Amino acid sequence: MPNAESNPSSTLDAAMRRALELARRGPAVGPNPQVGCVLMDSRGDIVAEGWHRGAGTPHAEVAALYDARARGVDTRGLTAVVTLEPCNHTGRTGPCSEALLAAGIGAVHYAVADPGDASSGGAARLAAAGVPATHGPRTTEGEALLHPWLTAVRRGRPWVIVKWASTLDGRAAAADGSSQWITGTTARQRVHEERAAADAILVGTGTALADDPSLTARGDGGELLAHQPLPVVVGERRIPSTAKLHAHPAGLLETGTRDPHAVLRQLHEREIRRVYVEGGPTLASALIAAGLADEYSIYLAPALLGGDRLALGDLGIPTIGDARRLHLTTVEQLGDDLFISATPKEH
Repeated sequence: MPNAESNPSSTLDAAMRRALELARRGPAVGPNPQVGCVLMDSRGDIVAEGWHRGAGTPHAEVAALYDARARGVDTRGLTAVVTLEPCNHTGRTGPCSEALLAAGIGAVHYAVADPGDASSGGAARLAAAGVPATHGPRTTEGEALLHPWLTAVRRGRPWVIVKWASTLDGRAAAADGSSQWITGTTARQRVHEERAAADAILVGTGTALADDPSLTARGDGGELLAHQPLPVVVGERRIPSTAKLHAHPAGLLETGTRDPHAVLRQLHEREIRRVYVEGGPTLASALIAAGLADEYSIYLAPALLGGDRLALGDLGIPTIGDARRLHLTTVEQLGDDLFISATPKEH
C-alpha cells in the first residue's frame, strides 16, 4: 500500500474504496443503510475494518473499533474512513461519534453526509471535540450505493419499485382473468429474488382477493429464502381469514386506506425503506400517477393476448407530450422473456 506521507490522496481513496467494498457485505434491506469503515494508521495502512450487519447490531465504526481491539491495535490517533457520516444519536445502539471520540480517533473521512434529522450531526460533534471530520472522497460512489435508502430518508417515504409482467402487447391477463403464467420459470425466479431484496410487498385488495397469493420469497427448490418481506394489502376492504397471506412468515399488514401517500407514510413510520409493488393495475397506476414510483421492474413475455386486461390503467396523461419517459438501466433476457429495469427520467 502507498505510504500516506508520500501519496496521502491515493491512500485515502484506496481506504474509502475498501470501506465501500465492506459496506456491500451488509444487508440492503431493513431500516439502516449499508455502511463500511476502515481504520488507518499514520503510514496509511489499514489496521482494522468493519461493516454494519443490520438493525440492532454494531454500526460500522464500532465494528471496526471491535476489530482493532481484537487485533490488539491501539486506536489512539488512527484515521477512520467510513462510507456514511458517523451518527450522532442513540437508537438501537449508541452514537458512533461518541464511540470514535472515546477511542481517541484522530481524524475522520466520510463519503456521504447523513440526511437524517435525528442521526446527522456526527461530523459537527467530532469537529467540536477537535477531531477533523472531512466529507469525501468517493462521494458519488457512496451516494450510488445508498441511493434508495437516501431517497427514503430525504423524502420521508420508502423507495418504491413497481413491477408487472405482461405480454408484448401490454396485457397482464387473458379475457377470462387467468394470468398464471405469463412468464417462464426463470423470470418468475427473478421475481422471488427481487421480493427478498425488499422490506415489503404491496398488492391491492382486488389482487389479494382474486389471486389469493402467498407473496413469499422462495428459492429454486421452493424453499423459503432467509429474508421474507412484509406483505401489505392496500385498500379499505379486509381479506378473509382463510387467505394465504394470513400464514405469511413475516405477518400481514392491511392498510385500511387506498391513498398511496398515506400508505407510504404508514410504511415509513414502520421503518420500511424499500417496497416492491406487485399489483394489480389499479395500485400500480395510482402510485405512478401520483409520481411515487422510483424504479420499474418489467417482465415481458413473447406472447399476445389482446383485450382490455392491461398491465396499467389510466395514468392521467392527456397527450403524448406528457408521457412518463423512463431511463433504461437494465435489459436482460431471462429464458424466453425480457426483463427491463428502469427509472423515471426526472430521477
